[in-house]
Amino acid sequence: MAAPGGCRLLLRLGRRWLSQEPAVPPPPPPPPGPLYPPVVASHTARSKAARRRRLEHFQRQVHEAASVEEKLRLYGKLQRPKYTVHPQTFALNADRWYRSFTRTAFVPGLPAEAAEEPGPAEEAGVELGTLRSLACDALLQESFYQKKRRPFLYRDQEHTPGPFVTQLVSSLAASLCGRNPLLAASSLDLNPEVNYYWHHGEEVVVHGHRKGRVDPVRFQIDDKPHLQLRVPKQLPEIVPLESDLGDVPVIDHKPSKLPLFKKQYENKVFIGSKVSDPCCYGHTQFHLIPDKLKRERFIKANLEDQIEVVYRANGVASLFAWTAAQAMYQGFWNEADVTRPFVSQAVVTDGKYFAFFCFQLNTLALTAETVKNNPRKNICWGTDSKPLYDVVEEGSVKGFNDEVLLQLVRFLLNRPKEL
Repeated sequence: MAAPGGCRLLLRLGRRWLSQEPAVPPPPPPPPGPLYPPVVASHTARSKAARRRRLEHFQRQVHEAASVEEKLRLYGKLQRPKYTVHPQTFALNADRWYRSFTRTAFVPGLPAEAAEEPGPAEEAGVELGTLRSLACDALLQESFYQKKRRPFLYRDQEHTPGPFVTQLVSSLAASLCGRNPLLAASSLDLNPEVNYYWHHGEEVVVHGHRKGRVDPVRFQIDDKPHLQLRVPKQLPEIVPLESDLGDVPVIDHKPSKLPLFKKQYENKVFIGSKVSDPCCYGHTQFHLIPDKLKRERFIKANLEDQIEVVYRANGVASLFAWTAAQAMYQGFWNEADVTRPFVSQAVVTDGKYFAFFCFQLNTLALTAETVKNNPRKNICWGTDSKPLYDVVEEGSVKGFNDEVLLQLVRFLLNRPKEL
């Protein structure tokens, strides 16, 4: 008689357990996918949505590029007419236009790091007298000892100042290798080619089958410095990335009013070497002012105020192209802005007068879309031109300026803090 009572107790407990934990219903089936693909704007349409889709597709291709070489190829793949910017130009007040195109603030003078005095002679390893004798020997070798024929018209810079600057830089760099180990690992390029292609602003196409479309304003700098030093390690930053040390000129006129002229040819980004070169950072460039822009011609035309404009325009345009190309070699571009500043130096000279410039690249985002919310500015420091000497007479250099030589030595001694 006890067994039926035990069965009834087990049945009650089983009903109570089943009532406390109800069964979980199965998950609902996933919704069916769309029967047709989404409707998107055509790649060839003239609407704003189509233009936006083409731009997004291009940006996605560049972002997903497997290598820097492939990224540069895609970046310059589409060829359209573009303004060719010449760093050495006869245009009046060209430095303001170049600063507007490159979003660069100009600061007179040099930063404290580049203007501070070098160490004592014992610490530097080379006495000032030795450096002065190297400079004077190079100048006398090209100006006095050698018997040269009269140069061709507008070729005087290739006759004497060019060989003098080449010998001066190579001699000083060799003498200062003991103080700056970065110079021993550097690469010295003679007459290299430097190019940079970028967009800044928008314009409406006026002629042709694309008339009426809104296009970015395209620029390319084609530069050819006399000498440049490339190094395997990056120069230290001068100021923080977000620093604001001045205003950028706003010029609402078309670049053709400068004047600049449009051409259609290969879009190129090049620092003077291939991407795989270990010396992928810039140290110092040396530019020779051509005979057509020498100061005597400006003085004769009563344009003395344009003498320093030539030096500033050359420094701003050349250093922007060089540092921006270096940043693109590291994988940055206008849609992936730099995360660290890039610094380079330049010396602009006609063989007698020297001007010194430092450039810090803080941004590559210069397109009409990216510049709206971009507070960064590129910064260029520069000095007025000063003579290295007064005159060469009877086998001697008179009026030699040690201050210019010391500033050149400071530039060559610049190196990363860890070295």
